[in-house]
Amino acid sequence: MELDGKLIEKDGHDYLKDALNFPDYYGKNLDALYDCLCEIGIKTNITLINSACVSSDIIDTFVDAASENELLNFEYQ
Repeated sequence: MELDGKLIEKDGHDYLKDALNFPDYYGKNLDALYDCLCEIGIKTNITLINSACVSSDIIDTFVDAASENELLNFEYQ
C-alpha cells in the first residue's frame, strides 16, 4: 500500500482514515493512529511517498507502530 505525503498534508487524518480503512471511531490524532496501526491483523506493507510533506511526528508514529506490530512494515521516501 502506498500513502502520499502530499495528501496527508492536505487532508490529514481524513486521508489516513480512508486510505487505511480505519473504523468510524478513529480519533483522528496521533494516539489513535498508533492504536489503529498496532491493531492491524494482517501482513501490511506501507510505503510513504513525498514524506518531506509530512511532519516527523506522523512518520515517528508509523515507525513506532511498525516496531510494535510484527505484521506491519513501514518505509518512507
